[in-house]
Amino acid sequence: MDPILHNGAMFSLAIVFLVVALLLSAFRILREYERGVIFLLGRFYKVKGPGLIIVIPIIQQMVRVDLRTVVMDVPTQDVISRDNVSVKVNAVIYFRVIDSQKAIINVEDYLQATSQLAQTTLRSVLGQHELDEMLANREMLNTDIQSILDTRTDGWGIKVSNVEIKHVDLNETMVRAIARQAEAERTRRAKVIHASGEMEASAKLVEAATKLAQEPNAILLRYLQTLTEIAGEKNSTILFPMPMDLLNGVLNKGKGESSKDSDKQN
Repeated sequence: MDPILHNGAMFSLAIVFLVVALLLSAFRILREYERGVIFLLGRFYKVKGPGLIIVIPIIQQMVRVDLRTVVMDVPTQDVISRDNVSVKVNAVIYFRVIDSQKAIINVEDYLQATSQLAQTTLRSVLGQHELDEMLANREMLNTDIQSILDTRTDGWGIKVSNVEIKHVDLNETMVRAIARQAEAERTRRAKVIHASGEMEASAKLVEAATKLAQEPNAILLRYLQTLTEIAGEKNSTILFPMPMDLLNGVLNKGKGESSKDSDKQN
């Protein structure tokens, strides 16, 4: 066989193989959650997908973009609160790409950019609040951080859907100080409740004394009831005084009734 013909056949086969390879590489498959940003000779052309798309080799280039929600952990940040307390705070953010064109063209690496922005925003927002607000109003802080991030990442085609502060770590000195503060607050509340109870009890005692003073026999009945309660206890001998003013009241009343009966008989 002629070597020239042999070399020509091999060259033809190589050309055919290259053409077939280029044609096959033109077909791309994008999943439901993926989009392809197409560039034509370096200029933005369009966004394609999902499904089967055609990308002309050499002339067109494609960049894949994932549209699923990204769960990103924000590294622990050293934050100084408004009342000069140093704490360590970490959080997690949830975001997704809603505009593939902006996410590829307007920022070099939208994942890295979002992570860095979340860290600086976390320090900035928490630094404007006191420690008590960080511990008690996390929902409000989460909303503030989410709103700021969502506004700043809008130009990157990113939607920040949620921000959650996971941990606010304090040093041992602050933990002990907060424990002492909580104990003092509980003691204060107990004293206030006790004083309020004493005030209500004294008011009731004054009211009871007023009613008993208006009816002497009621005092005698209360006295006898007290003796009955004492007798119910395990005591062998009970010594108790008998108030003569109570007996005088009863005796005088009895004498008065006897005098009235005698007058009637006469």
